[in-house]
Amino acid sequence: MSDIEIQKVTAHIGARVLGVDISKPLDDITAAALRTALNEHKALVFDDVDLDDEGQQAFARHFGDLTTAHPTVPAVDGAPNVLPVDSERGRANHWHTDVTFVVNPPQASTLRSITVPPYGGETLIANSAAAYRDLPEPLRAFADTLWAEHTNDYDYAVPDESIDEEQAAQRAQFTSITFRTAHPVVRVHPLTGERGLFIGGFAQRIVGLSVSESRKILDLLQAYVTRPENVLRWRWSPNQLVLFDNRITQHYAIDNYDGRPRRLHRVTVAGDVPVGIEGKESRSIEGDASHYTPVAS
Repeated sequence: MSDIEIQKVTAHIGARVLGVDISKPLDDITAAALRTALNEHKALVFDDVDLDDEGQQAFARHFGDLTTAHPTVPAVDGAPNVLPVDSERGRANHWHTDVTFVVNPPQASTLRSITVPPYGGETLIANSAAAYRDLPEPLRAFADTLWAEHTNDYDYAVPDESIDEEQAAQRAQFTSITFRTAHPVVRVHPLTGERGLFIGGFAQRIVGLSVSESRKILDLLQAYVTRPENVLRWRWSPNQLVLFDNRITQHYAIDNYDGRPRRLHRVTVAGDVPVGIEGKESRSIEGDASHYTPVAS
């Protein structure tokens, strides 16, 4: 425990963790120290990790029960809790929080580098609590009142006629079960009490407003999330693992590596049902995700 060193990467988000071997079981004190660091820095980076899929899952279990890989997308063969984030299977180059279209999205995500392109391919991670604090008071008070509907059947930036058969098949698989959930736009973190903007790419409509009205409001709020001061831009190296708090961050995989191979493995930790500032919980509108995730207490 005394050997752990936490080095901030930016003022608002991100820290490197030194002095802990995450390939070995963690004692309770070390696991608690990492949770405290995650609460503060929102994203933690571990260098030179000696992990395979089984080891990544074992590490993630220190933070809670695991989800399966994804509600609709296949897992790595033989590892039902591991999602391949592979450039050959599509690119997640839009701002999002993982799986917010279900009623209890993951509380935390781990990404481990498998194949790193020679340049580009960074992951951006944004602090949505810092974004909430940046809002002018009238806009913050307005956001406090809002709920948004999240769905995996979202508005793609690329129209149908612009995609090939493989991309169409990937899109059809992703939306093979339709999920819709209403979440508070301002979520209260269950461990820290911080308020954060809980929106991102799967948030498609403000409850009670039209799609066009919703888009203007969501774009306005999203601009605060993606301010450069609130964003960690992580350039991957081999054998790295990044752990981030999915309850109070968004992320974006930059497609800037000329189609070179890029592969990460993702393991996510089951989350609780989000709660807004009035204590009301998120509610499912469509789709049963019980095959994908338990609900964390």
